[in-house]
Amino acid sequence: MAELHVLQDQTFGATKRRDAWWAEIIPVIIVLGGFGLYATFRAFEGKFYQCWDLGIPYLSPFYSPLIDAQHHWWHWSPALLILGGPLSFRATCYYYRKAYYRAFFLDPPSCAVNDRGHKSYKGETAFPFILQNLHRYAFYLALIFLAFLWYDAVCAFDWNGHFGIGVGTLIMTVNVILLSLYSFSCHSWRHLIGGKLECFSCSAASSARGSGWRFTSMLNERHMLFAWLSLFSVGLTDFYIRMVSAGVITDIKIF
Repeated sequence: MAELHVLQDQTFGATKRRDAWWAEIIPVIIVLGGFGLYATFRAFEGKFYQCWDLGIPYLSPFYSPLIDAQHHWWHWSPALLILGGPLSFRATCYYYRKAYYRAFFLDPPSCAVNDRGHKSYKGETAFPFILQNLHRYAFYLALIFLAFLWYDAVCAFDWNGHFGIGVGTLIMTVNVILLSLYSFSCHSWRHLIGGKLECFSCSAASSARGSGWRFTSMLNERHMLFAWLSLFSVGLTDFYIRMVSAGVITDIKIF
């Protein structure tokens, strides 16, 4: 009965936690917020996104696929034509939703910490957050962009018709590998490949999908890690290509 008399403090931030729970959201604010500002700047900048003029086969992931680079019918940055695809996948990602709900909306600030107490709170059942339910479709869209990024990474080994490897080649390859791990550790892919099956041993196809589901489940345990690593890698890849294209640094050809 003593549990019934526990004081229920409903003020914002009230909690019985004694640890520094607020320290969990500070890195998210800094890293995710900083990436958002950088990516927005680069998307609108509209230049220094490729190194082809220097004879180097690099294209920034922020501008891939490169659409209407000559501005025949689109007068703004070509990156704005593709920004919605990758952004929709990350913005609706289950992990990122938890991260930015806590860090930027403080809703809630952390586990077992009171939020602002919305009287009309409807969660993800009303606009605009009901759009989060489009995540599975954003995953399909992300696969299209991932295919283009793999194509760009392969092209980065083609130096004027000859096989070659530069520092940028390695950076682009590592980036697309991390993006693939992030994409294929996604809950949507896990459900698609075998999560909706009731029997993994009923047929050879079901058995194969069961193996794929188990492997994806193993990747899914590290989905948060891949989410952050791929965020860093895509930003680093764009930054490196921008610096090379602008002539600030010189790409080193390793082979």
